[in-house]
Amino acid sequence: MLRLAFLLIALALPARAEEIVLGLSQDQVAITATFDGSDILIFGAVRREAPPPEAPPLEVIVTVSGPLAPATVRRKERRAGIWVNTEVFEVDAAPSFYAVATTGPLEEILTATEDLRHAVSIPRAIRAVGNRVSGAGDYVAALLRIRSAEGLYRYEEGAVDLERETLFRTALTLPADLVEGNYTTRIFLTRGGAVVDRYETVIGVQKVGIERWLYNFAQQQAALYGLMALALAVLAGWAASLAFAGWRR
Repeated sequence: MLRLAFLLIALALPARAEEIVLGLSQDQVAITATFDGSDILIFGAVRREAPPPEAPPLEVIVTVSGPLAPATVRRKERRAGIWVNTEVFEVDAAPSFYAVATTGPLEEILTATEDLRHAVSIPRAIRAVGNRVSGAGDYVAALLRIRSAEGLYRYEEGAVDLERETLFRTALTLPADLVEGNYTTRIFLTRGGAVVDRYETVIGVQKVGIERWLYNFAQQQAALYGLMALALAVLAGWAASLAFAGWRR
């Protein structure tokens, strides 16, 4: 009876006027020995039961977030002529990678309330709620600045093409230094700054081939891996010295 009641309630709810139908050029990324990044094509369509309203116009926001992990931010100060770490700030969880692609300026197509609700912008994706350090916002801003300079956090405003408020597409480049894990991809439809529909999927990123073997070997046989690395370094140095001696002759 309880299941029947839930079904009747679901059938009684009105259908959404606009819904996302999504496609991906690939939903798996393999990290190999020669991996130098990957381009992901995200495309889709808007399904409707009726013609779209004339105003406000439809906008699209696409976000791709890497695995969340704690992050440490340190403040450095110059003391006695040298730079030393003076304070440490722990971020509860920050995405290893985060990209936002939109059809227009984010502040114009998404209200602050909706951003807070859905955690769309990069600052909202970083969780530092458990900290009581004075000036916590400065540390979060520093983390944003550092990872933005490294190309791990980025905004791509105007990078989403939307045709006749029906078809949309964008291409996002994943950097070479990806962290393994699930990359959450979200698409938001907005009108007048309000989210009218959202869709979420996952892109899997994992090491394969020799990269996977070396990673597992280093994790499971750390001591043996260290000895092997040392032996390879000695062998490479010995081979280089022989080559240099032969060249001098």
